[in-house]
Amino acid sequence: MSDKDASSPRVFLMRHGETEWSRNGRYTGITDLPLLPEGEARVQQTASVVFGSGRLIDPKRIGKVFCSPRVRAKRTLELLLDQVTDSEAQARLISQTETTDDIAEWGYGDYEGLYTQEIRALRRQRGLDKDQAWDIWRDGTEGPGSELPHQVTERLDRVISEITKLQGDALEKKQRVDVVVIAHGHILRAFVRRWLGLSLDSKLELMLEPGGVCGLGYAHGSIDERAVLVGMSFPGSR
Repeated sequence: MSDKDASSPRVFLMRHGETEWSRNGRYTGITDLPLLPEGEARVQQTASVVFGSGRLIDPKRIGKVFCSPRVRAKRTLELLLDQVTDSEAQARLISQTETTDDIAEWGYGDYEGLYTQEIRALRRQRGLDKDQAWDIWRDGTEGPGSELPHQVTERLDRVISEITKLQGDALEKKQRVDVVVIAHGHILRAFVRRWLGLSLDSKLELMLEPGGVCGLGYAHGSIDERAVLVGMSFPGSR
């Protein structure tokens, strides 16, 4: 990566800390579960390494924060903000935060709270998936509050459009304005696909652990050449 790439804006995706359902694999959309104590500890550990002045995610560089409206995501944001000891800087970040349903977890509908095997059994009972097993990226979900892939795509594309507009303007001014997105497992993996211009059913296996961080950016300083940062240097580590 060239120096030009390293100084270009970045988007940091952070998955909320662990909850009871994320620990045991139940699909958690609108159910407002709190973080487990271990989940809070993991977020604090991550934040202590990557979030703060002079660190990978430097509050001074952040121009926007998008946060899911779910309690588990908002608590994760609170734990990040606790790392900012300057009250003015903390207030600025709060003022730059947008809590939006566009980055909420996939709407699971009838599948809320179920395990994958239970969902597949339910769909077979309904006469579905006779030729191939259910795949959320291809088939979506069913029932009130459910979403199909094209609906998830539409709302993610709205967020991405806002981000690229903000960061494109900053690039023209030779500024680096980073963005932080705090949300959930499925929606953040979908976000990466859309960031790269891929359909949600593209064969791209992605994992993001609770409390984990993923970096996105631009190749060659071009807003149209979006990339996943598969390796990031840590300021002050040299």
